[in-house]
Amino acid sequence: MKSALMVAEKPSLAASLATILSNGKCSSRKGSNNACSVHEWYGNFRGEQVKFKMTSVCGHIMGLEFVGKFNSWDKVDPAELFSCPTEKKESTPNLRMPAFLSQEAKGCEYLILWLDCDKEGENICFEVMAAVSGVIRNVFSNRVTYRAKFSAITDKDIKYAMDNLIHPNENEAKSVDARQELDLRIGCAFTRFQTKFFQGKYADLDASLISYGPCQTPTLGFCVQRHDEIQTFKPESFWYVQVTVGENPEIKLEWSRVRIFEKEVACMFLNKVKDQKEALVESVTSKETFRSRPQALNTVELMRAASAGLGIGPHSAMQIAEKLYTRGYISYPRTETTQYPANFDLVGVVKLLQPSSEFGEEARDILRDMNSPRKGNDAGDHPPITPMKLASRNELDGGDTWRLYDYICRHFLGTISRDLKYRLTTTKFKINNELFTNTSSVLIDAGYTKIMTWQAFNKNEIITPFTVNEKVKINDVRLVESQTGPPDYLTESELISLMEKHGIGTDASIPVHINNICQRNYVAIGGGRTLTPTNLGIVLVHGYRKIDPELVLPTMRSAVEQQLNLIAHGSADYRCVLKHAVEIFRLKFLYFVQNISNMDILFEATFSSLCSSGKALSRCGKCRRYMKYIQTKPARLHCSQCDETYTMPQKGIVRVYRELKCPLDDFELLAWSNGAKGKSYPLCPYCYNYPPFRDMPKNSGCNSCPHPTCAHSLSSLGVSSCIECDRGVLVLDCTMSPKSWRLVCNFCDVIINCFDDAVKVNVEGDSCEECGAQQVTAIYKAEKTPFKDDVTDKKGCIFCFEDFIPLVEKHKAVEMRRAQGGRGRGRSVRGRGGKSGRGRNKPPKDKMAQLAAYFV
Repeated sequence: MKSALMVAEKPSLAASLATILSNGKCSSRKGSNNACSVHEWYGNFRGEQVKFKMTSVCGHIMGLEFVGKFNSWDKVDPAELFSCPTEKKESTPNLRMPAFLSQEAKGCEYLILWLDCDKEGENICFEVMAAVSGVIRNVFSNRVTYRAKFSAITDKDIKYAMDNLIHPNENEAKSVDARQELDLRIGCAFTRFQTKFFQGKYADLDASLISYGPCQTPTLGFCVQRHDEIQTFKPESFWYVQVTVGENPEIKLEWSRVRIFEKEVACMFLNKVKDQKEALVESVTSKETFRSRPQALNTVELMRAASAGLGIGPHSAMQIAEKLYTRGYISYPRTETTQYPANFDLVGVVKLLQPSSEFGEEARDILRDMNSPRKGNDAGDHPPITPMKLASRNELDGGDTWRLYDYICRHFLGTISRDLKYRLTTTKFKINNELFTNTSSVLIDAGYTKIMTWQAFNKNEIITPFTVNEKVKINDVRLVESQTGPPDYLTESELISLMEKHGIGTDASIPVHINNICQRNYVAIGGGRTLTPTNLGIVLVHGYRKIDPELVLPTMRSAVEQQLNLIAHGSADYRCVLKHAVEIFRLKFLYFVQNISNMDILFEATFSSLCSSGKALSRCGKCRRYMKYIQTKPARLHCSQCDETYTMPQKGIVRVYRELKCPLDDFELLAWSNGAKGKSYPLCPYCYNYPPFRDMPKNSGCNSCPHPTCAHSLSSLGVSSCIECDRGVLVLDCTMSPKSWRLVCNFCDVIINCFDDAVKVNVEGDSCEECGAQQVTAIYKAEKTPFKDDVTDKKGCIFCFEDFIPLVEKHKAVEMRRAQGGRGRGRSVRGRGGKSGRGRNKPPKDKMAQLAAYFV
């Protein structure tokens, strides 16, 4: 019997699809990567009995990266990133996704792909095909691999997709490859250069990364442009003539000239009417007016409504919509289409919503008098966003998930409701040949606003019946002065509209770009979800404009998106488009580097230099002067004498560690901690940035340093491999108070408190014969000793020595250690006493000898 492997984009989606396709008769098991399940059943495929296996990926399998050394910020000129080689690597190595898919594909003759039906999903299709190409023969053949196109997780849609399989679209996949490579090369080159340039000069940027993005930066540009309009706005005074007529009610008339910006001219018109006693009714017109029901819902409109009406940011809104989709409550939430397909079952969806206690009554009313939806735009991708399954408020746990689902349901019902209808009456008055008007509105039919209540008609205005040539008494005439006002800051909703209009990003990436400029401290979200640029965001955009306005204008990215669409439609060669776009931005980058001083002038006027910031903390190992600690993100130490800057751990507390020095470079050691009960370790500022040993990770403390003789290193204080992670070593932490001792993993967050009130704890050179951990000596004062025989110091294994076990707070550490059978400290902490661990090597006399001893 043949087998077919099916792959969905998410584990939850795979489970839903398997249940539908197997009619609930599938068996399930956990996959070998512990992240994805495998669902199995038997069925018919291409006229024969087949064993189906449905599993999933977790988004993209592969990610594009630079090769080897080009990932180093310090060793590579950013200009090289435009031409250096790239490679595809696993996006999440811990998931071992290619190996998992390859394992499940063994023995399968067919591959059926159920990835999301957009360009990104098409790209993942080819990632899956590449992952199983060594197992499934001819996997790139149309006779082996099939593609399911679907827009909703319902029995009808999924089974229809299964009966009408197509083939993956390589052109769309290549357009995504091109976008990924462009964004990687352009974003990394600009980001690395400007981050290193400005963080090395200014202290209060408050950003760990000064990033540039081909879509992100024009998005920021819209926000700063509105900010500039507000700042440069100059209010102007204007005047208008205000007349009131009638009694019960008194009516204010609107002047047909609206307003005048010269007071003398306004006074002239005032003088024409101020002495008049009556106003002549020149005409009365009355007509029925409509406010159209909404078009079908697409992604951009959903994000706009969520931000403006529900107070939910676009990024959060799309995450919620994705969850609703995978659980089968709504159709696919990424679409540009605003027109229902001709065969769409509108009645069926309305009937689905009838039992609802929230909007069921409105649904029943609409079913009795259903209107045809308005004609919209058919983008040829997916149907509009519609409800697919009825949910209750409790079922969706209330909150934002329910509010977004409720909006989608109400919007759908609104699209097939009647238009809102009202009567508009306009009366024109003449006063000494000056024209004035009065308009009033009366609701006739609430239409779609019965269900979309937030768009309800404001108020019914009382219509005063006037007749032509009637003379109406004038109650008051006055000249009113006012001023023009600045525009408000852009809201998220307005920004989404601008991005859509100028072709910045896609319906899927728009919320990501907006989220990025918020997270990177370029804009702050204010009341009403307005976007206020920060100083950093403003200076960046103004700087780009001074050097090369196209770097921040939407035109460049819009042109690139058009070229990428040509690739997707098979109208342009992938490599030619990519080469052309990369070369344009390479030349722009070189020009940007040459003229960076134009941007630097703006930074200089806005931010404080490193030399004038921070507080003195510890001595530099080169000049012996005090270095200043700058706490604003990213935390740094700066030596003004040497003009050197050293990155420090982000967050947490940094303090001088007993004025001790690193034996390699004479820098004063620091102690870092993230709270009294959190992790802590000593570190050397220089070694933290420039690791002296190949097996010491960058940005790590002394607890990861394999120096053979330093009293603070992993070699001196390491006790055993971690009890919970595979890569860490438990190291004695001496940075806390003198009577507080603990073992801290130098990789994960495991902390083992031990030997409370001990005067001293030493890690010895010999190891435990049972588990391989280094032995320790605990020393107490006579009145504080916890040992039953009143001995003040004892030596043994922290995991195996019976007298020590009660003194270890995390008792399960001992149990886990024994269950693992003891792994010792491993190769990374050897070097203090040979295989037997007896005796210590005598400290070499100088630093060169220390290094030689280590490498020998």
